[in-house]
Amino acid sequence: MKFYDCTTAPSPRRVRIFLAEKGISVPTVQVDLRNNEQLTPAFRAINPDATVPALELDDGTRINDAIGICVYFEAIHPQPPLMGESAEEKALITSWQREVERNGFYGVMEAFRNSVRGLKNRALPGPHDYEQIPALAERGRLRVGHFFSQLDARLGHSEFVAGPRYSVADITALVTADFAGRAKLLLPEECGHLRRWHMQVSARPSAKA
Repeated sequence: MKFYDCTTAPSPRRVRIFLAEKGISVPTVQVDLRNNEQLTPAFRAINPDATVPALELDDGTRINDAIGICVYFEAIHPQPPLMGESAEEKALITSWQREVERNGFYGVMEAFRNSVRGLKNRALPGPHDYEQIPALAERGRLRVGHFFSQLDARLGHSEFVAGPRYSVADITALVTADFAGRAKLLLPEECGHLRRWHMQVSARPSAKA
């Protein structure tokens, strides 16, 4: 088994935190995104989409999606449960995970990748080049502001994103919040519930993974 990672990229960090919460160690290969190693023929043979993370299983099967990788490890190492146990809990965690990803993670990505000078012509991850669009960067910043308000309201009556227990939805939200900081989109002072939660989940040992 091999886990293809990049320590500076947000998506693989979601998997690293997930694995750390479960106490799982996987042999890891670092992919140098800064120097476009993901675009080389060698890496495209592993993941044609030219993105990380990717997980190669012992039989050669490859899973090229962060949440897909988490689903795999949840199935073979169900404890502690990070994707729910009851039907209701699984549904709620999946719903919140998708909402955080859609409203938050993708919003930050839109703001970041359409504005950072080093990503000129690379406004989207993947095998193809796309020009940056400044208007999309501005829209992304607006989306992130709305997301912070939404999450703050949710955390006003829930200890964690999807309920009373830490889950993969919190992992995605934590990585989103920290990724936003790299885009100079800081947690608003008025979002006290969000800031409380962020301090709490950042203190978990897995957050350093």
